[in-house]
Amino acid sequence: MHLRRKLIAGNWKMNGNLAALAEIAATADAAREIAGVDVAICPPFTLIAPAVTRSGGLVIGAQDCHAAESGAHTGCVSASMAKEAGARLVIVGHSERRADQHESDADVRAKAETALRHGLTAIVCVGESEGDRAARGHVAVVERQLAGSLPDSWEEGELVVAYEPIWAIGTGKVATPADIGEMHGAIRAALVQRFGDLGDRIRILYGGSVKADNAAAIFGVANVDGALVGGASLTAAQFVPIIEAAAAS
Repeated sequence: MHLRRKLIAGNWKMNGNLAALAEIAATADAAREIAGVDVAICPPFTLIAPAVTRSGGLVIGAQDCHAAESGAHTGCVSASMAKEAGARLVIVGHSERRADQHESDADVRAKAETALRHGLTAIVCVGESEGDRAARGHVAVVERQLAGSLPDSWEEGELVVAYEPIWAIGTGKVATPADIGEMHGAIRAALVQRFGDLGDRIRILYGGSVKADNAAAIFGVANVDGALVGGASLTAAQFVPIIEAAAAS
């Protein structure tokens, strides 16, 4: 098995202001003392450039990008714009965007392709609804999302997959280690089947109410290569213990 370095990425969503950048600086100060873990924070677009100045070596990312290079797309931000602002990573296909902005797998794939072409790390999100899981169709749903959302190939950047069961995002509910192991195992199998040896090198993150008190159990599950963290990434006090748990795993 390829040894994959853990990645802990924080998604601030539509939260944060200039004063909140102190939390990024505090996280960076602590993370410098923690070996063997990659750490990233994705603030709102307005905070990317100032966050870079406070990042202390942390990777700063964007929460989305448009598939087009430029054009008549009012309110959107291209991958090259995000990169110019200082982003080195971009999240695409988050379930909130799939639902609220009606993004399809094809939309997500196009965004991932653009991000990778610009040398960015693309975190492609997949995950099932509570109804999918209740109907025992959860694995098939995620496999379809992977098939439609991931690019066939890339020469630049890094592709990362984030599994976030929709019913666990911001709800306080967390998938059990058995649930996580089943899905991450299925995702790994799909990646290896499609990409061969490269599929064993792609990092798979878990997301969905990850906190300090459950992180160690989550990171102990096979094929969990880190986490995509929402609310707990907003403060260093909550985020740093998750990074520490990743290092200890």
